[in-house]
Amino acid sequence: MREEVDPRIPRVGTELVRDRRGERTLVTQPHGALVGHERGLSDRFGRRPVIIVAAFRAVAGYVVFGIGGALWILLLGRIIQGITAGDMPALFAYAADITPPEQRAKRFGLLGALNGIGFMVGPALGGLLAGIDVRLPVFATAAVALIVALVAIFLLPESLAPSNRASKFDLGSLHPVGVISDALRRRELRGLLVALALLTLPFTFFSSNFSVLAIDTVSWTATQVGLLLAVIGVVDVVVKGGLLAFLLPRIGERRTILIGIVGQAAGLAVLALVASVLAQPWILVLGVLMLGGFQGLTQAPLDGLVSSAAGDDEQGRVAGALQSITSGIQMIGPLLAGVLYTGVAHATPYAIGFALAIAAGVVFVRAAGARNPVPVASR
Repeated sequence: MREEVDPRIPRVGTELVRDRRGERTLVTQPHGALVGHERGLSDRFGRRPVIIVAAFRAVAGYVVFGIGGALWILLLGRIIQGITAGDMPALFAYAADITPPEQRAKRFGLLGALNGIGFMVGPALGGLLAGIDVRLPVFATAAVALIVALVAIFLLPESLAPSNRASKFDLGSLHPVGVISDALRRRELRGLLVALALLTLPFTFFSSNFSVLAIDTVSWTATQVGLLLAVIGVVDVVVKGGLLAFLLPRIGERRTILIGIVGQAAGLAVLALVASVLAQPWILVLGVLMLGGFQGLTQAPLDGLVSSAAGDDEQGRVAGALQSITSGIQMIGPLLAGVLYTGVAHATPYAIGFALAIAAGVVFVRAAGARNPVPVASR
């Protein structure tokens, strides 16, 4: 919940970076450029040390950001926060270590539900704290990271046995481009990762552009937008924490993913219509709920398939590749969505997103039909 509890970033952008594109850069660029760099370390030295070190660095990053006082200090804090994002691949690798392959999609769905709770609780808590002092949410987030570090030190056992660790550490695993390239060269991962990328970009279009779309098309207020986003958060938790657990044992990962892809494509098509010819609030709500709900059906099962296609000694590296792809798209997606929305037409990001979702479905069907992913031999 470290990121969700911090509402000060937009205010800092407004106060110190008058160009809205500069504000987006402050929020996303350092994080996206450095995210997940520790992926190979957890395969070689274990998950627990990486989680502990990342948590302590998060404490440092948020303390620096809270001190602020100058733009370069804020950027330094964001860079440190980006470096600490290596804990997420380690956490997902930890979950993979302690979960049988056939249960990983369900477990990843639970992690996604917990993350969704963070997205709901964090902004509300941050807003309350900011009412006392604008710096307080940042320092509170640092305190949360410190608690995580202490819990990891005293209560978290190591999940990766020495016999299952990578025999050596490759410096290339520190570079996200190298990790992504290595993963894409592997036939059992390529199609899954491409499908994931094709689905992530349109959802990034939506998440960065939805507020503007709602205001421009149906004249919603910020309060109405916030309420719908809260509803999306509830739907996300229900889907990932409950519906996935119901569907996966009955229809399997592949069919669940396909249902999710089709639903997302339909949601994007509805939003494209809202942005062009059907500017009705109820249609907007329908499209948003379709996109948000069905997105929850794809992410965790895709993560589970990717994890099952990797050996025990490379879970951290593969999880890092997943996060590097996602973070890279989240870095460029908002900028691209803004260009398409303002420079072409309001419907363009969603129309392109619809096409990307259809392409993702085709890629996934071909990848799933070509082989049945099984754990590969450890390197």
